[in-house]
Amino acid sequence: MKQTENTSNSETTDEDWFNLGKSDAWARRPKVPPEHDSQAASMYDLGYSEGEIKHPPTETVQIQN
Repeated sequence: MKQTENTSNSETTDEDWFNLGKSDAWARRPKVPPEHDSQAASMYDLGYSEGEIKHPPTETVQIQN
């Protein structure tokens, strides 16, 4: 994984924030983007939005007739 440059000394990458947002959406947790880093918050929001649209790979969708 490529470490992205940001103003914080965090070891968390953009991809990590994106995946965390998506996983929070899948778990139906409230959206809580990081407040200290606007780039990380944007990636989290993007992941959360995608997570709301797409179902997690382990979830089966039941169709009722």
